[in-house]
Amino acid sequence: MTDPKSWNQSVIEEFRSAGGKVGGQFAGAPLLLLTTTGAKSGREYTTPMMYLADGDRIAVFASKAGAPSNPDWYYNLVAHPRAIVEIGDETGDVDAVIAGPEERDRLYGIQEERYPGFAEYQAKTERTIPVVILTRVP
Repeated sequence: MTDPKSWNQSVIEEFRSAGGKVGGQFAGAPLLLLTTTGAKSGREYTTPMMYLADGDRIAVFASKAGAPSNPDWYYNLVAHPRAIVEIGDETGDVDAVIAGPEERDRLYGIQEERYPGFAEYQAKTERTIPVVILTRVP
């Protein structure tokens, strides 16, 4: 099995060299790069992930493929809600807010309909997978 850090790094490199387009499991999917500040370390971390456009906001899903715990980037955003998003060849600052229960269910439901893997992730874990709303900073 490929080391997740080196796999992420290869996706990041492909994304940046191809103007936001990648192949493999993300081919044709809405993909962004999220750069967060480490909750404990203060270092920057970049993570590729699928997203859902919701008007002028961006929803991301702390699925971690249905693991029992949230991904590190989620905890980073809780500690430091300002982050950087790359979509296509555009980069900008965003502020993150955890979606409330009703908004979470609405957005997660849309994502499950479009990408059934997200329903599988939720079924694999006892936690409710959080949805994070990213709003661009002018």
